[in-house]
Amino acid sequence: METQIDYFFKLLMIGDSGVGKSSLLLSFTAGTFDELSPTIGVDFKVKHVTVGGKKLKLAIWDTAGQERFRTLTSSYYRGAQGVVMVYDVTRRETFTNLSEVWAKEFELYSTNQDCIKMLVGNKVDKESQRVVTKKEGIEFARENGCLFIECSAKTHVNVQQCFDELVLKIVDTPSLLAEGAKGVKKNMFNQKTPEANAATGACC
Repeated sequence: METQIDYFFKLLMIGDSGVGKSSLLLSFTAGTFDELSPTIGVDFKVKHVTVGGKKLKLAIWDTAGQERFRTLTSSYYRGAQGVVMVYDVTRRETFTNLSEVWAKEFELYSTNQDCIKMLVGNKVDKESQRVVTKKEGIEFARENGCLFIECSAKTHVNVQQCFDELVLKIVDTPSLLAEGAKGVKKNMFNQKTPEANAATGACC
């Protein structure tokens, strides 16, 4: 039987294909690293954390970056309290597409005006191949109202801190905290509904 939780939050990971979204998620949820194939459609993982003595359940949706999956992944923006926008510091186009594609998608599909955005520059372990400076990341985050961090899914540098800072900001936002409390009731209901479990399982 699942441990009693106090808050349930939905997080979403977005960004171009190959930037390391799935690897970041695996690093955070399982503490491991794999060179993963591009996500097909949507993947989903759960992580339990404790913040200020409260037990939180995080449902983290990992979306495909390929354009052909956009119509499928757009629906997953709904109800998200946090969005992780990932780019690869060694690939300029993945950073450019943050403003050209992903920020626009967020504005179009997000249903939560208080949703917290975390900008993540991944693959800092490849420092010699870097083409996007940290200063550029900081500037984009400032202009778009995002938290910002650089990390490496491969070496696990700053991965835990990335999600910790995002969750702390969510918990510190009254409207999102209230949603998280309501989410517990919805989550409990879904656990008791076999049909809902079957539907969710299809996305995993």
